[in-house]
Amino acid sequence: MKIFIKNMVCNRCIEAVKDVFEDSETEIKSILLGEVETENELSKQSLEQISDKLKHKGFEILEDSTQKLLEKIKKTIIQKIAELDIAEDFLLSEFLANELHKDYSALSKLFSQNHEMTLEQFFILQKIEKVKELLFYNEFSLTEIAGKLGYKSIQHLSSQFKGVTGFTPTEFKRKKEKDRQPLDLL
Repeated sequence: MKIFIKNMVCNRCIEAVKDVFEDSETEIKSILLGEVETENELSKQSLEQISDKLKHKGFEILEDSTQKLLEKIKKTIIQKIAELDIAEDFLLSEFLANELHKDYSALSKLFSQNHEMTLEQFFILQKIEKVKELLFYNEFSLTEIAGKLGYKSIQHLSSQFKGVTGFTPTEFKRKKEKDRQPLDLL
């Protein structure tokens, strides 16, 4: 049985959802972002119990096909960004149309009708979140981050970053380092 779940955006979410199913003694065949496949069909009562437990952790079972498609759009974008392999000439419209086998204009319209932003805005916000994460862990230089996330230049990344966060990437990184305290000073 496939169950679609809203708000799964990372590996920690997968673990949290997996824990809920295991606590409910439900055997999982597979689990991905936004989707759990169980070994057996679940009774309505079992599904309601799992749904309640998921809600306590910030997740929600999707039953509406529109909601399922919206979650699939978000999951596809998040996974693409997580790969850290976005080309400079990347086109979100072509990518989503190919991945989801749907007309991009229909996907875009559906997304905008159900969220307070466009698909492009969502994509940019997700990229900025990834930039913040990469800056926080100091794994890559700003030049490397720009290259991995499809920015044509550091200036383009910095401009978009400042537009979303109010800080330049350098200011964000300095603030993060300033806010950190050595453990021996706590």
